[in-house]
Amino acid sequence: MIRLSLVVYLGFAVAALIGTWAAPNGDTVKQPLVRIAELEIDPAQLSAYRDALKEEITTAIRVEPGVLTLYAVSVKDQPNQIRIFETYQDQAAYESHLQTPHFKKYKAETQGMVKSLRLIETEPILLGAK
Repeated sequence: MIRLSLVVYLGFAVAALIGTWAAPNGDTVKQPLVRIAELEIDPAQLSAYRDALKEEITTAIRVEPGVLTLYAVSVKDQPNQIRIFETYQDQAAYESHLQTPHFKKYKAETQGMVKSLRLIETEPILLGAK
């Protein structure tokens, strides 16, 4: 059991180093692109921003196969501090997402609502979901 755990651990470590993952069927796939967006929203426009964000996320998840997750949360007791955890199949899926009509609409509608935006690039270690 310990040897198997070590093999699994080493497999993840190697995958992280070379930028690929093994799919359940054994195929090698590219490492997903994961980023965190930190936004500060004008408090007077928070409701309108949330409506635009909800439409963007709902549409992206529904129509874009390369968009794997889009999770939006606010910092506790600071509702105008929004954090979005984004997972894309790969870099190409992310670039495709930026060109979609729904993303461009979201950006245009929220341009005056966003006081600051910081994109944090990440290196996935282990991504899990139930």
